[in-house]
Amino acid sequence: MQPVFASYPLGRFRRNRKSAAMRALTEEVTLGVGDLIWPVFLRDGTNRRDPIASMPGVERLSLDLVVEAAALAHDLGIPAICLFPYTDPALKTADCREAWNPENLTNRAIRAIKAAVPDIAVMTDVALDPYNLYGHDGLVRDGIILNDESVTALVRMALVQAEAGADILGPSDMMDGRIGAMRAGLEAAGHTDVAILSYAAKYASAFYGPFRDAVGASGALKGDKKTYQMNPANGDEALRLVARDLSEGADMVMVKPGMPYLDICRRVKEAFGAPTYAYQVSGEYAMIKGAAAQGWIDGEKAMLESLIGFKRAGCDGVLTYFAPEVARLLRR
Repeated sequence: MQPVFASYPLGRFRRNRKSAAMRALTEEVTLGVGDLIWPVFLRDGTNRRDPIASMPGVERLSLDLVVEAAALAHDLGIPAICLFPYTDPALKTADCREAWNPENLTNRAIRAIKAAVPDIAVMTDVALDPYNLYGHDGLVRDGIILNDESVTALVRMALVQAEAGADILGPSDMMDGRIGAMRAGLEAAGHTDVAILSYAAKYASAFYGPFRDAVGASGALKGDKKTYQMNPANGDEALRLVARDLSEGADMVMVKPGMPYLDICRRVKEAFGAPTYAYQVSGEYAMIKGAAAQGWIDGEKAMLESLIGFKRAGCDGVLTYFAPEVARLLRR
């Protein structure tokens, strides 16, 4: 259907912009606290918080403080948090066995959060890079990232996270076939209610640098991730990947990074109608925070504008480090 509107002067678009009330009445998309997932970084210890220099305002939190963060998120109305561990380098191995240790940092955090704040949804990261001696998301042999062997390891990792009480698994590894293998493993183990939010279209992006600092993967990474993460030039491939992951049992899908790939968000939502999320990644966050600190932009307004952009592109929600700050603003 073609839009119909009167020509000037009968039609004046400024009528609907003349006041805050009129702008609110004609607003096409709305950003709400329920749209937010808060990524949180874990570290071992007690009462410890490590500022992350490349992500102003973001810290690695020890287990006790992560539980407090989950309680804060719940009080603010944020429906979910996502856990990312900073693993002791001594626990990083070529076979990544710490990834499926039931007592690893992530699994202990899941249990502690669900015991203290049972109503918040806990999302996890399913990838081997926090535990990998070589910094990659999959197992490495002779410099090659192995696909099928990695999928087997990732299923083991997913199952212990589900057993610990995770509500949502976030496979971010980009190995072929991992969604189907995880879904089959979850069904066989009786974890029929555990959701999978697949990083279906994850690009080999320059915007991940601060995140790798936060989880301690920057120094460990040998080479790059271009053989398994997507070429930034490709869009049609993203749709094929989303279709595959949905057919294999993903409940929700994600585009990562967010702002440089808003066109992909729109195409995914229009093509599939599935719950679609974007990850406003560390580099996007750091750019806004850094420019705001220099006085070059209004950080609060830029933050909100960036998130509205995700909603306008068709996203049902956003993983963002701004989540608590946004939630407080929306409450006001």
